[in-house]
Amino acid sequence: MMSGIPAASVDGIPVTQLQGVGSQKAARLAKLGIHTVQDVLFHLPLRYQDRTRIIPIRQLRAGDSAVIAVTVTQAEVQVGRRRSLMVQVTDDTGHLWLRFFYFSAMQRSQLQPGAQLRCFGEVRRGPHHLELVHPEYQIITADQPISMNESLTPVYPTTEGLHQLSWRDLTEQALARLDQQMPLPELLPDAVLQRLQLPPLPEAVRFLHRPPAETAPHTWTDQPPPAQQRLAFEELLAHQLSLRQLRACQQAHPAPGVATTLQHLADQLRASLPFQLTRAQDRVIAEIRADLASPHPMLRLVQGDVGSGKTIVAALIAVAVIEAGYQVALMAPTELLAEQHRHNISTWFTPLQLSVGWLSGRHKGKRRQQVLQALVQGELTILVGTHALFQQDVQFARLGLVIVDEQHRFGVHQRLTLRNKGGALQPHQLIMTATPIPRTLAMTAYADLDLSVIDQLPPGRQPVQTVVLSAQRREQVIQRLGAHCQQGHQAYWVCTLIEESEVLQCETAEASAISLQQVLPDLRIGLVHGRLAAAEKEQTMRAFKAAELDVLVATTVIEVGVDVPQASLMVIDNAERLGLAQLHQLRGRVGRGAQASFCVLLYQSPLSALARERLAVMRATSDGFAVAQKDLELRGPGEVLGTRQTGEVRFRIANLLRDQTLVPLAQSVADELLQDYPAIVPTLIQRWLGDKTRYSSV
Repeated sequence: MMSGIPAASVDGIPVTQLQGVGSQKAARLAKLGIHTVQDVLFHLPLRYQDRTRIIPIRQLRAGDSAVIAVTVTQAEVQVGRRRSLMVQVTDDTGHLWLRFFYFSAMQRSQLQPGAQLRCFGEVRRGPHHLELVHPEYQIITADQPISMNESLTPVYPTTEGLHQLSWRDLTEQALARLDQQMPLPELLPDAVLQRLQLPPLPEAVRFLHRPPAETAPHTWTDQPPPAQQRLAFEELLAHQLSLRQLRACQQAHPAPGVATTLQHLADQLRASLPFQLTRAQDRVIAEIRADLASPHPMLRLVQGDVGSGKTIVAALIAVAVIEAGYQVALMAPTELLAEQHRHNISTWFTPLQLSVGWLSGRHKGKRRQQVLQALVQGELTILVGTHALFQQDVQFARLGLVIVDEQHRFGVHQRLTLRNKGGALQPHQLIMTATPIPRTLAMTAYADLDLSVIDQLPPGRQPVQTVVLSAQRREQVIQRLGAHCQQGHQAYWVCTLIEESEVLQCETAEASAISLQQVLPDLRIGLVHGRLAAAEKEQTMRAFKAAELDVLVATTVIEVGVDVPQASLMVIDNAERLGLAQLHQLRGRVGRGAQASFCVLLYQSPLSALARERLAVMRATSDGFAVAQKDLELRGPGEVLGTRQTGEVRFRIANLLRDQTLVPLAQSVADELLQDYPAIVPTLIQRWLGDKTRYSSV
């Protein structure tokens, strides 16, 4: 069994009981989420400095951080571009200089020839010699000798007004509390600790704050020590438990039952399609239909690479729900993607005599009221829209299914808002994404969802051939684009800008369209960007899809949702400015037909090492999951999931890249605790999430 929680344990001691923590410092600590002594112990170092040994000057190299024991031989104030105090110091092996840009009269009097010092700092290469700029130093006297540190020195993440010396003092006091029989409560059962060979929590915390001198933290990225794994595991476990609670809370509500025998409309829709579904699509449909037959709300994420056919899967599920007598909401993050969905859904549903509604933020007045009235009266079977579907006045007669496309572009709170529009019954939720997410990340970020993967592309699809070229070859690329279109093919030209400015990006697209038209006067060139009126944008897209345009110049607004099978060439200008996920999504706009397709990534020199690596990945593979895994390695989990999702998967200690192997273990132990030790679950969640229990208030 696990140990109980003593009355005098560090999780209940306010941080203000630590010496030197008044109201001002407590407020600064609160900015970092630190309110108790336990929070201080869980605030782990970012890195460590080795101050356990003295390094001879002769062994120092620029970039080293080291402790030196030296004697002052010279001190002078130099006046140049910046006034500075220069102190020459020596040991038995050589000499270097200490440089202080900010110094007091007391320092000048202390740092006189003959003074014995112990200094710590980063070695830099000065104009003529090695230097330590503003090192930490102590003066050594016969009656005040200085002992060496016995452990590595931690460097903590901090905020304004909290210096590293303060952190070392705070953590020293917090660790002393553990020595005073005020333990850090052990919440995991003994059986779990022994089975997973995890060290006790107090031992792990002490190790991470004061690692022994012989440890090598630079190796921890590849081989985390057991102490670090111990804390990361418990945090991942708390995260899993919080999402299990969310799921259990949601599934406690009744949901519309959709019998698997309701197939009439789905069979009609299948019969009207000019293609056969893949085995992967059929498998995912079967998984979803089994969920719909349950009296509890479905919560399922469908992942599929670009072009894998998620939309038709969603449509076949939607008609089954409609046949059962319920309405469907389909939500997309951009108007362009929502318009694409409306077009496809209308094409498929109109022959089935199913009414399709459309709602975006641009809909105002009488037109909007007509849609809302038809919806609440049950005249619309499916409503397609953008964020406008969240709004309070959007009410359904019998909402049975919510389909959310490109989930990572919404916050989870936004997605869950739609569940309240189902009345007494909780609607089923089908979440779709064309942004492949590495499995470990999906298991963590979407632990409240079941996962289905469409891992097969429709037959006849060919991998897109990707070429990386310097912008110096732009003219050749333009000529190649012209020849490509003269052969009856279509092409995209995508413009990007490093500035986060839609206005500038649109201006660049407009200038590129004019420039291409001048060089290729025989081609029909269209333009799409985010600042165009919806009607103008839709008209241009319709013309491009109908092959009335040869080239579509666009901003990254076409990243998702544009489906033109005849387009077989994409040029991405300034491709080095985009991340892997965005590049992969853009490339997915071509290769949607049977003909060979190409993607040209034009870059400006010089390339950063990161940009070079991204472009190399794009050239090497078309596999979205391989791209996603590399994206995770390069950018980290928060960025891969998108800015809205970042705050919802922010860990104090766990790192989803480093700790991937712990995620399945955390899932397994979460099931075990809920089954056999339910009493400790709320305490474990409170320890790691505090008042941020994920989405429980939604």
